Amino acid sequence: MKLIEGRKIADKILREISGGIGAERLTPGLGVVLVGNDQASKIYVNLKEKAARDVGVNFFKSEFDSDENEKNILKKIEEFNADEKVHGIIVQLPLPKKFDTQKIIESIDPKKDADGFCPKNIEKFIGGDGEIFPVFPGAIVMMIESTGVNLENKKAVVISNSDIFGEIMIEALRREGIKGEYVLAKGLKKFENKELGIKNQKENSIENLKEADIVITACGIPKIIKSEMIKDGAIVIDGGITKIDGRIVGDVDFELAKNRDIFLSPVPGGVGPVTVAMLIKNVWNLANNQN
Repeated sequence: MKLIEGRKIADKILREISGGIGAERLTPGLGVVLVGNDQASKIYVNLKEKAARDVGVNFFKSEFDSDENEKNILKKIEEFNADEKVHGIIVQLPLPKKFDTQKIIESIDPKKDADGFCPKNIEKFIGGDGEIFPVFPGAIVMMIESTGVNLENKKAVVISNSDIFGEIMIEALRREGIKGEYVLAKGLKKFENKELGIKNQKENSIENLKEADIVITACGIPKIIKSEMIKDGAIVIDGGITKIDGRIVGDVDFELAKNRDIFLSPVPGGVGPVTVAMLIKNVWNLANNQN
């Protein structure tokens, strides 16, 4: 097995951004809204803050309690939308259940959508016209490219929890010349549980997975991807994160896969650091677009 080391890829991206910012004498700004006391969310925001400050991006963080009035959160986003020093905005997810996540995300000015997941930007991206590359799919593409494998005519299968992410990921792959299809995770889960309710979908999904040159999984179901599902020489990007007994694990059964002739991204230390770097890259690009 050849590890796809996300931290090394992320460090390279951040060095390029730092050099670019220094040469342009530009100071990008990232506005972050953090709501509630979710410890994982706080860790992620801290990682984004460190990466931003390390390369010269200003970081504007607004924190709210979980019982905050939603109007105040929307007001802060409006302020970020109007602030010329803020070029990119993110709302750290998940939000506490009482909030209307969709409404809050839609309040971000699409021109400042650093994550690339505002509905208008998703629609444009899937249609092939979007300028803002969604950060998570962008990180996955960057990791695939880092293997140095010739991607021409490669076939990919994406395991997703939603049609939206599946469609976004397929478009991201298409832009790299990779032919892709996506499978909803529930189909694979039924296969693992030997439930026969969707026999044809189940069998086709698994068969296609075995034939894939590239396997991308982001469903948060621990060890759902077994070694025997993957062909030799495949590139496997594990974007799933689950915490079990205090330990972070991915969707791929790492212990079984590590003896295979494949490329594999680890969890942790794989997609996560690259996603943070791609976020900072988006802020840099947005700053250039707005100046």
